[in-house]
Amino acid sequence: MSRLSVTARRVAATAVSVVLVGAAAACGPEDKNGDSKSGGGGRPSSGGTLTILNSQPQEDFDPARLYTSGGGNVPSLVFRTLTTRNREGGEAGAKVVPDLATDLGKPSKNATVWTYTLKDGLKYEDGTAITSADIKYGIERSFAAELSGGAPYLRDWLVGGDSYEGPYKEKKGLDSIETPDEKTIVFHLRKPEGEFPYLATQTQFAPVPKAKDTGTTYEEHPVSSGPYKVVENTGDGEHLVLERNPHWSEKTDEERHAYPDTIDVRSGLDSAVINQRLSTGSGADAAAVTTDTNLGPAELAQIGGDKELAGRVGTGHFGYTNYLAFNPKVKPFDDPKVRQAISYAINRTSVVNAAGGSSLAEPATTFLPDQKSFGHTPYDHFPAGKAGDPEKAKELLMEAGYEDGLTITLTHSTDKDFETSPEIATAIQDGLKKAGITVKLQGLEDNEYDQKVHSAKDEPGLFLAHWGADWPSGGPFIAPVFDGRQIVQDGSNYNHAFLNDKAVNKEIDEINKLTDLDAAAERWGALDKRIGEQALTVPLFHPVYKRLYGKDVKNIVVSDWTGVLDVSQVAVK
Repeated sequence: MSRLSVTARRVAATAVSVVLVGAAAACGPEDKNGDSKSGGGGRPSSGGTLTILNSQPQEDFDPARLYTSGGGNVPSLVFRTLTTRNREGGEAGAKVVPDLATDLGKPSKNATVWTYTLKDGLKYEDGTAITSADIKYGIERSFAAELSGGAPYLRDWLVGGDSYEGPYKEKKGLDSIETPDEKTIVFHLRKPEGEFPYLATQTQFAPVPKAKDTGTTYEEHPVSSGPYKVVENTGDGEHLVLERNPHWSEKTDEERHAYPDTIDVRSGLDSAVINQRLSTGSGADAAAVTTDTNLGPAELAQIGGDKELAGRVGTGHFGYTNYLAFNPKVKPFDDPKVRQAISYAINRTSVVNAAGGSSLAEPATTFLPDQKSFGHTPYDHFPAGKAGDPEKAKELLMEAGYEDGLTITLTHSTDKDFETSPEIATAIQDGLKKAGITVKLQGLEDNEYDQKVHSAKDEPGLFLAHWGADWPSGGPFIAPVFDGRQIVQDGSNYNHAFLNDKAVNKEIDEINKLTDLDAAAERWGALDKRIGEQALTVPLFHPVYKRLYGKDVKNIVVSDWTGVLDVSQVAVK
């Protein structure tokens, strides 16, 4: 159910947010003799101020309201959760590991009950102990209408979650969350969910002491359970200052480090200005990173000629796919041969070039991203090569009764973010023309585009689409787009093909029962390959993220969970 908001999807498409985390023991952390896991060179040391230069403000700094995918990961500086991502580079960073909990949770035989035990010695910024009741309350307040905006999973997964309205309206809490003692918390789910450990990384699982809850103003000074605390939050997240939480202990947190003394987040800046400041590296900018600004083709070309700058670019991959979506209810896309013909005719080279070139986009033939954690299984059911196979496409069109070619309409956004841009639509138009397919472009303003393509009633027959995962697994990728029970008639629908295949639905249920995440990944990959035979989508490309960081930033780690540098490991000179 990776139902990303418009903002979250744009962040994922153009600049997946940098992971920002830090940590501090009671007297500050010891200097590490650590190594740079993914570049950045030099021995990390404690002290200094890390500056974050952003274009988007860190709004709604409340764990109940944050949608982790679009929250910039700055929240993990302040909010710890039952589980978290493994803070290592590359493939290893896509694993889920314990955070506040001692393990990934103990599931019942059918994965409908999950039990967690908290670690010893967990404290808030004021020195009081973190309890299981605080985690339960933090989750319950995320159901309040006043604090909407977070991920929808808990409402869908917890018994009674679909009707619960939060602690401000209901005196009684959720019976499906039990806290038999201060260190134990038990969750009762409506159906088997083997990926619950992934869900427990969401900020809704951060503890909130009920006595300190101030409702909608809690975001101004949330009580920290992580290595840093909020000391300033102005302009609704435009300027956020974090300092060490003296009661955080590295003994309870194997994943984070707190090398900088202070984290200074400044937002509302132009993207070009951000990259220029990082490039120049004057003053405080020498120890700066960005959590939401990618390098563009022109900037990469300029950097490529500067060895020093090129050495300060982090490259990463996030679970995201850009694709063509078919609505089989609309002619001529009800004919599989037409969909196959378009699949064969696609010129992925020109599409990749329109998306910024091979440095920023990699051609895709599978719906699942090309990462092991998703269960990626290589396949290319309609091999188009690098530049398309127009002759094979013409052959299929003739079989479908379109000997004289075909005219279709492609809907896209007029917004120039690189996933649905006019440039990509034009590249597709040019490629299909060689196969005798005339493409008329229908450009819509972003809001109108978003409403239209997610409306079961008004969805167009062919449009540019995109999907990003809330955690690195096939579950939040496959189910929302291909599970027939998730078709929404009155609301935001993401099953654009209106696929309601009993065998597919059953396999999704069977995979969800698995608590062996590696075994589940293998099954997701096999299911992706099987669904791909129906030509319900044309995978186009997976984005690549290029981020510049300051010359005094050390210990760079880029994981496959976020695709960008993880500042839980970062130190500054």
